[in-house]
Amino acid sequence: MSDAALIDRFLEMMAAERGAARNTLAAYRRDLAQATKLTKGDLADADAAMLRTLMADYQSLAASSAARKLSALRQFFAFLLDEGERPDNPALDIARPATQRPLPRILTHDDVARLFAQAGEEAEGAAAPAAAVRMLLLLELLYGSGLRASELVTLPRRAISGGREFLIVRGKGDKERLVPLSERTRGALDRWVPLLADGSPWLFPSGKAHLSRVRLFQMLRALAGRAGINPAAISPHVLRHAFATHLLEGGADLRALQLMLGHADIATTEIYTHVDSRRLVELVNRRHPLAHMDVGHAAPDVDLAAPSA
Repeated sequence: MSDAALIDRFLEMMAAERGAARNTLAAYRRDLAQATKLTKGDLADADAAMLRTLMADYQSLAASSAARKLSALRQFFAFLLDEGERPDNPALDIARPATQRPLPRILTHDDVARLFAQAGEEAEGAAAPAAAVRMLLLLELLYGSGLRASELVTLPRRAISGGREFLIVRGKGDKERLVPLSERTRGALDRWVPLLADGSPWLFPSGKAHLSRVRLFQMLRALAGRAGINPAAISPHVLRHAFATHLLEGGADLRALQLMLGHADIATTEIYTHVDSRRLVELVNRRHPLAHMDVGHAAPDVDLAAPSA
């Protein structure tokens, strides 16, 4: 069977069995089509040596791009192995290009408090403008539930559960998940729902459709400016990062955080452990007995067996 036919079968499996998103499938198709071209149509029969040669052609790419292409190859050959089209997965013998995920930008607790103070003040009272009530709810859902911007603006009315303790969110790969709502968020939701126009299927309608991600971005930055925060430091994704980081600081379980964020791979969630590690360094520098000693002085007599306060 030709490479093209096997790639088609592989993508059909990824869509049907793993729920891969359209953009993901398109990226896999591009990467595998390029690999087929570079191997002159012999990709399905390639051995580890040929794949190393192939990866050498990707040296000019960013490490993250080369790693994505290798991931596509590994999954493609794993499919061929499962289907009995070949006896091994030669891509497993190829070292993954070293990548360094950038640490996400986050907000301080003080920044978040100032944002909420501003949004709360603007939405205060029964006569508050509907736009201010909406902005408060959008902020609650971004920071209080960690939604992606695309998930937030496309929320349908029916996403609200009967008891309003959860939202039903459709995320990447068209996968649904339950996102818990805090009491604060439920309160903001109770104020917003009665203001919705009848007949709209969206929780955040705008014209004949829903609020756009661009408009959400603009509204959030405008709010930051009114709160005295640098607008360039604020975005929906930054608030999502703050949600995750601040939850970990409070002792949240990493697996629970993965479920709330809708990450398919816990490795994606683990980036927040690196962000939180900076807080641990600061904690040691502030609280460790050695932090308050002059260099050359004897260490204090500390009973390590004694229970901490």
